[in-house]
Amino acid sequence: MIPKLILIEGLPGFGKSTTAQLVHEILTEKNMNSQLFLEGNLDHPADYDGVACYTQYEYDELLKTHEKFRELFNNHTTIQGNKYFLEYRKIINEYGTSIPNELVQAMFKNDIYELSLDQNRKLITERWRQFTERILNGPDIYVFECCFIQNPVTMGMIKYGAKKEDVISYVIELATIVEKLNPLLIYVEQSDLDHSFRKAVKERPKEWSEGFIEYYTNQGFGQKQGYHGLEGTLQVLKARREWEEDIFNRLNIVKQKVDNSTYNMNDYKQRVEGILSEYINANEK
Repeated sequence: MIPKLILIEGLPGFGKSTTAQLVHEILTEKNMNSQLFLEGNLDHPADYDGVACYTQYEYDELLKTHEKFRELFNNHTTIQGNKYFLEYRKIINEYGTSIPNELVQAMFKNDIYELSLDQNRKLITERWRQFTERILNGPDIYVFECCFIQNPVTMGMIKYGAKKEDVISYVIELATIVEKLNPLLIYVEQSDLDHSFRKAVKERPKEWSEGFIEYYTNQGFGQKQGYHGLEGTLQVLKARREWEEDIFNRLNIVKQKVDNSTYNMNDYKQRVEGILSEYINANEK
């Protein structure tokens, strides 16, 4: 069985987006139907990005408090059981400053990645179950960047300072859910974490680096360790790398590491293509 799901993981600045795009490109060149979902895609089929979750009571209260947005909310809300899922980021992107900041903050509080780790895990694992059943018999291969390991680690370790075993079990649960999709995990490595992250900070917008550093040092693991600034963020990233190495080793799905230290695109594409060809050929026999 050809893999229905290819997962791209690695630390920030290591080249996850580049790798995911290469995988999609290679699959397309092989005339295979590929769907690519990068980090931040608001239409992600297995994850939630920019989505707030409410109980019926909470949703009714939101409508009462912001009556003039009732129709807009209803047009961007789906109901599953007793949960209401509001795509608030799409609303903000479309209507911008016409959405009061007070309302933006109110919706953000219910973002699925602002909920408790336990609530987040329940919602995300259910989302992955739905996705797995939906695409199981379809023709497409899905390529996901960083939502498989990175998101649970970010929530558990970085945001909440959770126990390592709890974070590992979260990722293993996701792996168990997608087993029937015959997934392939490609983990992007770099030989020099310090250099790679500093390079990303230099090349990306200042707002990104400032937000990243604040997120990594002002809560959870970083706060517990008393880390600050860029140097503190690097210490958190080094610890995260160790956690993800442990996770990688304990996963039972097919997995490969690929080194992207040279930033040589032609050479790197050949190595990625070799990984894909080997796995696809092995599963076609």
